[in-house]
Amino acid sequence: MTSLYEDIAEQQADITRLLLQHFHQPLGGDQFVRGVLPAPPTLEAIRIVTGPLDTTTGERTAWELPLRVANSEELYGPHDVLGILRALHTGTHIHSSSRVRTLMDMPLVQVDVTTLKQAPPQPDDDAFLILSTLVAPYTEHAPDPRLRGFLFQGPDRLRLYMDREDDINVIAADVRPSGAVTALLAALPSLLTEEERRGQDDIDPHCTAVVDLTRW
Repeated sequence: MTSLYEDIAEQQADITRLLLQHFHQPLGGDQFVRGVLPAPPTLEAIRIVTGPLDTTTGERTAWELPLRVANSEELYGPHDVLGILRALHTGTHIHSSSRVRTLMDMPLVQVDVTTLKQAPPQPDDDAFLILSTLVAPYTEHAPDPRLRGFLFQGPDRLRLYMDREDDINVIAADVRPSGAVTALLAALPSLLTEEERRGQDDIDPHCTAVVDLTRW
């Protein structure tokens, strides 16, 4: 992989880390983050899935946001992406039909960020930053495997999008949050390397393989 894609992959992981708070804290109204999808390598973008907490796939929307600032070498940071998401969920927005298609049974909206004004930070944002940094201090050494995204697939099914230090191709792992989580997290690094566990998901373009750990 090129260093360019490595930069995109690192940015996707940082955005995922920030947006984790918003599967409990609304972006606006009844809309919460229900997934962060690492876009395929050819796209300098990230896809965020939003919807109500109790939702079916048909009630969710995937938003494709560019990661590169127009006419610039700079990348949008995690707080920029959060500001864009909040803006999308405030007021009324009309999206051209040419920018809407279907992805994994959800409408996918390719967002024109040049037409949006980012929503300002909220008072609790800095408090969250302080507390989360104290609990999980930033380090240049990323976890291995590294979380690149996630998707709530049902009441007790969560897809984790992960990569390894020596291979930034994304592997998806399907897990049950109600299962033996502590044991699963300890075994996850080795489970992801077991070729015999890997399968394919033909409708999910965000990973090169899927490991089903829902019965592990």
